[in-house]
Amino acid sequence: MTVDEFREALLQVMEQKKHWSQHHFGHGLVPRELFHIHLEQEYAVFVRDFPILVGRAYVQCPVVDVRKDLAANLFEEETGLLAAKRPHPELFLEIPRGFGFDLQRFDDVELLAGSRRYRDILDRCTQGAGWEIAAAVTTIFIEGTSWERGELDPAFPRRPVPPLEQHPLRVHYGLPLWALALPAVHRDVEGGHRTAAWRAVLEHVQPAVRPRVVQAMQRCLEGWRAYKDDVALACGLNPP
Repeated sequence: MTVDEFREALLQVMEQKKHWSQHHFGHGLVPRELFHIHLEQEYAVFVRDFPILVGRAYVQCPVVDVRKDLAANLFEEETGLLAAKRPHPELFLEIPRGFGFDLQRFDDVELLAGSRRYRDILDRCTQGAGWEIAAAVTTIFIEGTSWERGELDPAFPRRPVPPLEQHPLRVHYGLPLWALALPAVHRDVEGGHRTAAWRAVLEHVQPAVRPRVVQAMQRCLEGWRAYKDDVALACGLNPP
């Protein structure tokens, strides 16, 4: 598999990272009293432990330049001292606080069946599968979106980033701006994270390993879809 074929295969996976429920969540169609389910599952499946997932890639990686990028990502996620001033999982909890939800619910979240399957996939991909799969899954799949092609090619559109005042949670649910601290930080740091993620994977994953990375990304996509299905149904949504 050439690097161009590798890039295209990864981009095709990411371009499928779409779900029918995104319209509902983006247009205020989820009942306010059920929105906590979505937030709890996001937090427990990957937000709370994202620094750990990145750390697993870091400790397996023998490539100094990649380790530096992973270390910077890990340090910011865990501490926030490069940009956010607070750990990113902690900033995430400002969202349910803005809703007025009981934050104690986030201390011991019971995962839905689809959520558990997806988290199991993430754990398998980041423990013992090699740094290449761990890095691709954490920094490209989890952090990335269906707009990744625009991160690599200026001829394609990048992910739309409207002003924070137009964030769906503020527009449709009236969340105060302070509750959107994490989306605000992402606007500042995600561009660098995207560049570093793609550089590490495209420049340092060897040809023999590339097919396994693509297969792992495809497994993550399948798990993510099942996870999103279960969360949507638990939030009272019905597929089209």
